[in-house]
Amino acid sequence: MIFTVQIKVMPLKNLLDPQGKAVMGGLNNLAITGINDVRIGKHIDLTIEASTEAEAKQKADDAAQKLLANAVMENYEIIVSS
Repeated sequence: MIFTVQIKVMPLKNLLDPQGKAVMGGLNNLAITGINDVRIGKHIDLTIEASTEAEAKQKADDAAQKLLANAVMENYEIIVSS
C-alpha cells in the first residue's frame, strides 16, 4: 500500500526561535496586532510504500530521528493517511 505521511517539525518550546522572533518583529512593524508569539517549523510530506500503517509510521519515525529532525533542538509529530 501507499501511505501519505506528514511530519511536522518544530523547535522545542524552551529554545529561542530566531525565525519566529524575526517574523514577530515584521508583524509588529506592519501594525498587525493581537499575535502573541510566532514559532517557525518545517512541514515534510512523504509518500511511503508499506504493508501496514504502523510500518509506514515506523519508516517515517526512522527518517525523522536519523535525518529530518534534530532531537536536541526540535520535536516532531507524524500523521499517516492512506
